[in-house]
Amino acid sequence: MPDIRLHIEDSGGDGRPVVLIHGWPLSAESWDEQTDALVAAGYRVVSYDRRGFGRSEQPETGYDYDTLAADLDSVLTDLDLDDVTLVGFSMGGGEVARYVSAYGQDRVRSVVFAAAVPPFLLQSDDNPDGPLTDEARLQMRGGLEQDRDAFFDDFTTGFFSTAEGLQVNEEQRQQALALAKQSSQAAALGAMDAWATTDFRDDLGAISVPTLVIHGDGDQTVPFEGSGRRTHAAIDGSELHIVEGAPHGLNVSHAEEFNRALLGFLAE
Repeated sequence: MPDIRLHIEDSGGDGRPVVLIHGWPLSAESWDEQTDALVAAGYRVVSYDRRGFGRSEQPETGYDYDTLAADLDSVLTDLDLDDVTLVGFSMGGGEVARYVSAYGQDRVRSVVFAAAVPPFLLQSDDNPDGPLTDEARLQMRGGLEQDRDAFFDDFTTGFFSTAEGLQVNEEQRQQALALAKQSSQAAALGAMDAWATTDFRDDLGAISVPTLVIHGDGDQTVPFEGSGRRTHAAIDGSELHIVEGAPHGLNVSHAEEFNRALLGFLAE
């Protein structure tokens, strides 16, 4: 295991393992809608709180993707998981890409990028299709530094909204807000820097196992055109499932369709 304590949820059993990697700034609890469905279908479900988030230990450093991928490798190694499907939501898609690139696919059966940040969010001269401008990135970071509670309140609203408005009920948004507030400030800022600025284009080239890209076409946090569509194009043979009218947090807002697409992919 890594040199810090990670909180891991493991359903156990003999089923094929599915490892769920949560988004920023939440925790493994954000996968509740998927966990029950996967266990009911016979899979062994493993999820964990990323370092600095949820119930895991909160060090001051280690929020770059090389370290986060090493944490994922430690989870797979410690639990001796093989024939694994890695499901990375939002920021978690970066861990999936970097893990495969750094550690190979020996343990991996397939991967899923769900509303995920690859291939490269930050817009630049050599990445003109990146959906995140540096100005917007700095504005977000400044908002988190200046008023954390107000920032998370606004962020979770956008997380579950499309141009037509909020796509979940207020209780569901408040649950996500509570998870966000469990993060340490060092983790929230460090991980934001990582998902906003890390280039995964080379990492995606290392993926040759079956891949599903699932994304909402109303995502205002990680827009589909600049992320999911490009990831699908970058991975030969990948499958694409677009959830119509879904925001970023589609695994909650459109849980039934999300689960149906995920279970269908796992059954292939």
